[in-house]
Amino acid sequence: MPVVNQPIFASDFKDEPYWWEAFRPQSITTPSLPNKTDVVVVGGGYAGLATARALADGGVQSVVLEADEFGAGASTRSGGALSAGLSIGKSFTGRTLDYSPDLVRDVVGWAIDAYRALVDLVDQEGIDCHLEQHGRFLGACAASHYEGLRTRFAKLRDGGATDCRLITREEQREEIGSDFYHGGMVFETAGKLHPALFYGGLLAAVRRRNSVTLAGHCRATGLAPDGEGWRISTSLGEVRARHVVVATNGYTSGVTPRLQKRLVPIASHIIATEELPADLIREICPKGRTFSETRRVLHYYRISPDGKRVIFGGRARFTEIDAELRAQLLHRALVERLPQLADTKVTHTWQGNVAFTYDALPHAGELDGLHFVLGCNGSGVSMMPFLGNAMGRSIAGRLRGKVPFAGTELPSIPLYSGKPWFLPMIGSAFRTLDYIDEKVR
Repeated sequence: MPVVNQPIFASDFKDEPYWWEAFRPQSITTPSLPNKTDVVVVGGGYAGLATARALADGGVQSVVLEADEFGAGASTRSGGALSAGLSIGKSFTGRTLDYSPDLVRDVVGWAIDAYRALVDLVDQEGIDCHLEQHGRFLGACAASHYEGLRTRFAKLRDGGATDCRLITREEQREEIGSDFYHGGMVFETAGKLHPALFYGGLLAAVRRRNSVTLAGHCRATGLAPDGEGWRISTSLGEVRARHVVVATNGYTSGVTPRLQKRLVPIASHIIATEELPADLIREICPKGRTFSETRRVLHYYRISPDGKRVIFGGRARFTEIDAELRAQLLHRALVERLPQLADTKVTHTWQGNVAFTYDALPHAGELDGLHFVLGCNGSGVSMMPFLGNAMGRSIAGRLRGKVPFAGTELPSIPLYSGKPWFLPMIGSAFRTLDYIDEKVR
């Protein structure tokens, strides 16, 4: 626990998500599991709940297994940024990924569909989650990165994206109160929400559907084929189901070893500042946008829903670290970008795991008879509910065509068994390469 009398820590500092001030994880338990159900969903995050909701609307019974409290995982720990675009060509390994033009068009289309579907979901279920649609600014951290954005811009436009435009360094003060970047790109079809309130609203929507059994503090411990279905062992006993959907993302375990070996869990760390004067907030964020950047070890930030704080996140390290170090590293990065916040204190810090895939794409499909929705790659707030909904509709026989990304194989990762031993080395290498880009070239 940090020593709160250190300069950057507020006296009321908390080592937990700022978002939990409005919605805390829910302890939802069931006395016992049913002997049989139609579908077992493993994982109670955005993807798992959206799957269960779609199944219920199709008349299909399901049991959602959540190892912890509902909402304790990454779904209530993100920055809450939304975008109608994914990080095309952005791999956790640093590899340059060259997708085919057809795949780029598909991905751009699915990302736009996911964004629109989330807006519709919030409206349909009456979820009060401070949804705002003011766009996103992607900052170039080096002159060479801006040239890379030119290439990315052309690829996105060729793929059908029409809502993005390049911003020169001379223009960027219109977007952000910082001179840190070398220009950037604006995406208009983007926004932000309160991730915990969105999760709480989705959870409430699922609870209104009587055909869903929510089983919190119920860890899946084994999955075995059983005739035409599955036998699922849990900490509360066994349940049989015709189908299993794995929606564990950054917390995928050895219960599904072939899926675990295709996902790299990377920790994302966030801080919230103390309340700031209104004129300072307007200087930092004149248009209400969210912010991200082109560094390999990237940071992202936004203004809180009440318009009073900066929520600032990034890869302080690629693995989980203690709260004191987490806050110090992120505060230093915050001041590097926004020096006017040098004396600002931190009130909250937290972390959560996101799941990266080898091809930097999300995936929904089937492997060894198991359905799955996995691989947010750091862009999961809109995509995971979208894919979960599509998976649920598909199993219920209510989806026209295929589940998005079902035609792309979830690739294995060379020399990887599910334990990300290489992350500290990748983190060090990326920080060195970022330094070279920004200070040497």
